[in-house]
Amino acid sequence: MPKSIHIFYTKSLFTVIYSLLLISVVACDGPKHLAEADPKLIERVEPPNWWSGMQDQNLQLMLRGENLQQYRWSVKAVNAKLMSTHEADNPNYVFMDLDLQDEPAGEIQICYEAIGPTSAKESNQMCIAYPIRERSASSAGRQGFDQTDVLYLITPDRFANGDPSNDELIGYPDTLNRNEDYGRHGGDIKGIIDRLDYIKDMGFTAVWLNPVLENNMPHASYHGYATTDYYKVDPRFGSNEEYRDLCHIADEKGIKIIMDMIANHCGSLHWWMDDLPFDDWLNYQGEEYQNTNHRKSTLLDPYVSALDRKEMVDGWFVPTMPDLNQRNPFMAKYLIQNSIWWIEYSGITGIRQDTYSYPDRNFMSDWTCAIQREYPNFSIVGEEWTDDPATVAYWQQDKVNGDGYSSCLKSQMDFPFCMKMHEALRNEEEWGKGLIELYTTLAQDFHYSHPEDLVIFPDNHDMSRIFTQVGEDYELFRMACVLSATMRGIPQFYYGTEILMANPGTESHGVIRSDFPGGWDADVEDAFDLDADADVLSTHARSREAQAFLRELLHWRASRPVVHHGKLMHFVPKDGVYVYFRYDETDMVMVVLNKGEQQSLDLMRFSEILPQGAMLQDALGAKIQGDAMSISLAAKSVYVIDVKK
Repeated sequence: MPKSIHIFYTKSLFTVIYSLLLISVVACDGPKHLAEADPKLIERVEPPNWWSGMQDQNLQLMLRGENLQQYRWSVKAVNAKLMSTHEADNPNYVFMDLDLQDEPAGEIQICYEAIGPTSAKESNQMCIAYPIRERSASSAGRQGFDQTDVLYLITPDRFANGDPSNDELIGYPDTLNRNEDYGRHGGDIKGIIDRLDYIKDMGFTAVWLNPVLENNMPHASYHGYATTDYYKVDPRFGSNEEYRDLCHIADEKGIKIIMDMIANHCGSLHWWMDDLPFDDWLNYQGEEYQNTNHRKSTLLDPYVSALDRKEMVDGWFVPTMPDLNQRNPFMAKYLIQNSIWWIEYSGITGIRQDTYSYPDRNFMSDWTCAIQREYPNFSIVGEEWTDDPATVAYWQQDKVNGDGYSSCLKSQMDFPFCMKMHEALRNEEEWGKGLIELYTTLAQDFHYSHPEDLVIFPDNHDMSRIFTQVGEDYELFRMACVLSATMRGIPQFYYGTEILMANPGTESHGVIRSDFPGGWDADVEDAFDLDADADVLSTHARSREAQAFLRELLHWRASRPVVHHGKLMHFVPKDGVYVYFRYDETDMVMVVLNKGEQQSLDLMRFSEILPQGAMLQDALGAKIQGDAMSISLAAKSVYVIDVKK
């Protein structure tokens, strides 16, 4: 076995300086890039490690260095075998297919030698050590998020700054500027760890973080959607180890962590962009820039032009986000293995996949199914931004499509519900407008194979805050919260919703993603302090009231399985009143939204489901006024009612 020492390296925006010493890789918590006695040789091996005992025992390594294809490659291991070696279009890349069947935890040796005469002692052969770790016995059975959960969406840069020492780092030119909407504000993983008790106390049971991987872009890098290294947490957020700590600490508190991933595109300053491995690694590679047409209907259209569909799937979002070609089998394998690596390494229990319909559809099917084979109880939710239920339903697991397409995607973001909720609450009550718009959208649930698995939400990081959407009308805001917490599906709330954060007069994403008050030492206000009942936050005079309301609502929800798994029956809205029931054989909840004036609600209309003589008790403490025949509704009000049979 060759002598070895640790790797030491520093990285700047455009250069990587590698050690000149003969090294090998030791088992490490995060990825460490490889160097050799010849500094031009192996610069990267990805994935940086793997695990024994995986369901899929096959592993493909991507090696990058100068002229790697001039070497002969082999593997020394207990059981692992090198099945094949693939040369890329670029001589600086080699891809290796390994069979790790029954390989124990430890290290395997990846060896290379110059092609040509060798001595009997193979004196010119060099080796590097590749770590194989022991897989946790419970890893495959981890439980993903489901209807019992309430998701809390956080933009890490804007939530809390727990470690100011990582705010500005050498080699990362997009520096701290809290005064700029699109600047970095300093929020990080440590800040989230420090606020897990607040998250739990509010009643949230899962946290979805906007992307945390390295985004070493010169401007507006805070959002995380232009990845420059798929195996590295952005150091301004923390380290790989800190991210793993977040997952483990959260798990101890009963909180799940959902990782935001992007298979469609990377950042234009990703490390491979100056030296791409294949001529078709990107879509429209080497051609004139082509923007996606965003015409999602082309994906389902039986009469579609091939050109129109290509422009939708292969076109780029913006020039700084190169579109990845998942039809290249090595790219596809790279992305699938990267997702599995993060699941196994970090302990996450869910993935939110960005821009789900934009990558190659067959790849997305392969990606979801590969993850579900490895982790049968894991959860994945895809983003398909459209108000058309049929388009959202197309991608879901068990959906029978006319073209035969299928995938293993358990969940989708329910944008039709979200968008129609906004319109239903804002619009005046007319024949075809108002609450009937939400009713009609839910009536199209027949499109979905599993409507109960959809993620429902009043807003997210890419749209105006719900308080802004409803014109800063507090009663309409309460209706949106109740709808999201009691309707079929898995609820998700955006950080700051609970304190009425808003973006009046602007659609700037930088404003929508404003800092949560109290997350920085210099903040005068602290919205994390739930004991400060008398405080009036500058976000709105009723911020504390809203926070207490949502907290009470979510804690109530946690105690009511009928809201998680019960059936749904709703009634056509009438006189500005929308009524629906969540029920099972033993329990029932009645929800009433009144957008109109004070009025009496005739209970006899609901006699097919509402037991005669049932006791009605407001779940959130309000007094129900009425009798066995009717109840009185206050103007512009919402009721969550426990039905005692």
